[in-house]
Parts: sequence; C-alpha cells; structure tokens
Amino acid sequence: MSNELIINSTPEGERIALLQDKRLIEYHFDRNDTNYAVGDIFLGTVRKVMPGLNAAFVDIGSEKDAFLHYGDLGEQFPSLNKWVGSVLKHQAQSPGLEHFKLEAPLEKVGKADSVFKKGQNLLVQVVKEPISTKGPRVSTDISMAGRYLVLMPFTNTISVSKKIVSKAERDRLKRLIASIKPEGFGVIIRTVAEGHEVAELDRDMQSMVDNWNTLYQNLRKGQPRDKMLGELGRTSSMLRDMLNESFDSIVVDTPARYEEMKDYVQKIAPDKLGLVKLHNSKVKVFEQLGIEKQLKTLFGKTVSVPGGGYLVIEHTEALHVVDVNSGSKSNQENDQEATALMINLLAAKEVARQLRLRDMGGIIVVDFIDMRAAESRKKVEDAVYHIMKQDKAKFTILPITKFGLMQITRQRVRPAETIVTGEVCPTCGGTGKISASIQVTDEIDNSIDDLLVNQNQAGITLYVHPFLHAYYTKGLVSRQMKWYLKYYKWVKVMKDTALGLTDFRIEDEHGEQIELHSAAAAMARAQDREVVVEDV
Repeated sequence: MSNELIINSTPEGERIALLQDKRLIEYHFDRNDTNYAVGDIFLGTVRKVMPGLNAAFVDIGSEKDAFLHYGDLGEQFPSLNKWVGSVLKHQAQSPGLEHFKLEAPLEKVGKADSVFKKGQNLLVQVVKEPISTKGPRVSTDISMAGRYLVLMPFTNTISVSKKIVSKAERDRLKRLIASIKPEGFGVIIRTVAEGHEVAELDRDMQSMVDNWNTLYQNLRKGQPRDKMLGELGRTSSMLRDMLNESFDSIVVDTPARYEEMKDYVQKIAPDKLGLVKLHNSKVKVFEQLGIEKQLKTLFGKTVSVPGGGYLVIEHTEALHVVDVNSGSKSNQENDQEATALMINLLAAKEVARQLRLRDMGGIIVVDFIDMRAAESRKKVEDAVYHIMKQDKAKFTILPITKFGLMQITRQRVRPAETIVTGEVCPTCGGTGKISASIQVTDEIDNSIDDLLVNQNQAGITLYVHPFLHAYYTKGLVSRQMKWYLKYYKWVKVMKDTALGLTDFRIEDEHGEQIELHSAAAAMARAQDREVVVEDV
C-alpha cells in the first residue's frame, strides 16, 4: 500500500491531498486567513465565569470567546497557573522546570467559580476550532506533540501508547526516555516510536524542548490575546504523524514550499529527504494526478460506491446522515439477504472513507439496507471498524439496530470539509439561461486574434474544457495548426476540467492570466479590420 502527499499552493491557501494507492482518502484546505488551529497556544483573559455550565469564556482574540470547561483544566493547572504568573512578572529566569516547585494537583470534581476570576490571564491551548456558531474550545492541559513523543510540563510520568503491546519494547522505550527526559516534564511515547533508537527519540525530544523555550520567551514579552506558540501547519503535522515506510512521495508545486518541505523532512526524517519532489509541469498537479476529478465525484450529495450502489449524504447542525441505496445491483441477485449484505459491505468501506475524507465529526447515522441475519449485520460492523482503524480521529461504533441504522461518533476538532461540486454557468452566472454554446468558439477565435494581432502577444496558452481541447487539437489540420498558419505564432491549448464548457482563460508566456476584452469588442475590432482591407 503506497501513500502520496500532494500539496497544491493557491492564493487562498494550501490544498492538501493524501492518496492511498492513487485513491483520495484525505483532503484538507489550509486557508491563509485561519487564525486558530488545533494545538495553538494563546495567552487568554477570562471574560465571563458561568457557574451553571461549570466553565468560563476566555478571550483569545477570536470573533467569539473560547469555551473552557472545568474538566479541561487538567490536574497540573495550579502549577501551570503559578508558572505563568511568575513568567509574566519576570520572576522565572529560565524556561527549565528542574527547580520549579509543583503545586498540589487540581481536584477532578470542582466548581469553576472557585478557580476562575474575571480578568484572570490563562495559558490555553486550542483543542477544537470554531464550528458553526460556536467559538473555539480550549484547554489548560498544555502538551507539545512531536513525531515520536508528546511532551507535558509539570509532571514526571512516562506513558507508552497502548498500541505497543510488547512488554520488552515498552520497558526499553521507558528506559530510553527516562535517560533523556528533562526534569519537570512528563512524556507520552507514541506508537510510531516502536523500534526506534535513542538518537532519533532524543532529536524529537530536543525539538519539543526548543518549542517550550520559545513559548517561555514569547510569554515574557506577550500580551493578552497574543499567540504564544503556533502548532505546525496542516501539511507539516500530517507529515509528522504519518511519514513512514509506506510513503512513496511528497509532491509540492511551488519552489518556496518545496524548500520548506525539504528543510522540515531533513529535520524529522533525514532518510526520507528523497521523497520530496517539485512538480514543475505546465499542467496543474491536481489535474495531472486526477485529484480534481476525484474531488468533483466524491464531495457531492450523491456518491457512487465502487462495485455497485450509491450513498446519499446529508449534513445538519446536529448530525450527518448517510443513506445506502442499492441502485441497479438489486436486480442482479435472487437472494434478498445476500444482495443486501453484498451492497452493505461495499458501502461500509465507502462510508468509512467518506468520514475521513470529509473530516465529518460528531454524530453520524448510517441507514444500511435491512438485513435479517445477525451474522450479516456483524460482518458490516466489522467492515466499517476495519477501515476506520486507520483513522487518526477517535471514534465509537454502535451495533446496527433492527431498523438497519448504525450510529457512529467521531472526534470533531474542526468544521467538516465541503466542496461545491456543482458548477455555476460562467455565462449566465447561475440564472439558468446561457447563450448558445456554439458561440464559445467564435469568442475564443476573436480573443486569440485580438491578442496576437492587436496586442502583439506571443507564447500564450489557452485553457479550455476537455471537449473544446479535442475540438481545437484533433484532426489532420487542427484549428490550432490553422492559427499557426494564419498568425505564424504557436498557441498552446491545455485541458482544464475545472472550466465549464462555455468558459475559457488565456495566460501569457509568464503564466499570468490575461484580462480579456469583451467578445463583442473583439468582434467589432475584427470587423473594422475587414472594412479597412475592403476599402483598400
């Protein structure tokens, strides 16, 4: 099984696609205007204490105040609060905790109004991004994630991931970490640390200690609402968590991002540096690898299931609903139970994939086709669980009910990804009425004529729908060749499936889009030239 990470940089942000055996399984859009990401650490100010909710609202500079529940404070909150106060007052002269006296752990059951005071400054970490009408959710249980380890201040415990089952390996890792761990910090050993040597673990540890030192320096001069420490970008965090032996390539399409990725991979996994590749083709990376087409087919309301059947996916404020339908498959089997099981097993794999692909969280209800046998229902449940085991998000799956409903809860830390798969007509702007599609070739011809003759352009590239691409490039003497014979300038014609049938764009030799004059004006200029020729 191969994994490829494809990164497409756009003016709005970065589009990140994770391919598994060439199939899209994760998609993220890391927008430039997003100020709050999971893992970011802020110096917040308590705005309001809510005894009824046993929580407080904290101002971290977001449009809506962040929500901090008593249960999210963590046992080490008194120690953290004491340390933050000493740093803000410049009493703590170094970021180290070896001489810091820890406070008694916070009671697990307590009252918010006994801990919070209005105007109090708190160091908080974002655990859930703003979703719908809700602001971000934060915690004071600060931690810093690395590739192999998670560093936690104000404790000395060492924990090992439960997925590492070998007792000898668990003991080995604990001994290694105990020898390199700084005093006053606890560590969680992640699953991917299994089998790795102390040098790699120590490099990861030093990286997190450096982050803690940066947090200390920023806090000394920080003001309320300031970001004290930013989590890695979505791309880097995916690499940190997922880079392993099964990765084949990491493809980026801008030189600047390529250098950043090389530096980051050199830092976390020098042996994987050769996987980072720069896409420098004229064809867009998402277009060339077929990702654009997959996005259009996988994010609609209706999704086809490979092998037969289809899903209908609806999103509401409270939950997501997935309906499984048989389609034409219902006519291919005589046994109703066998048909239902076959379709449900195929749909189960696609449902699990869709949850991860769209990053759907909260409550998900899946309406499978009714099955009478308990054994059949168990097979479908196992199929969903087997696929979702690869998902990093925490989830719970309940057995299928007698009505054929499966209930799933999946960790939700950011809004679900949505892509508009319908295309607005470029001519009518969504009114439902367009000019005759045959006119588009006249508009293109006149625009080309205007650019090559009146504006003396050269080296231009025309981007059109694949149907129009065939129209201009196929044939013994193609229309593309006729342009060359007429103007003695070559016009490159490229496919772009993101364009509508009656839409097109033209770029200059530097790849910059040319702002075209109206078709009517271009036609008028062409007619004026014809009149001049006739007069002569």
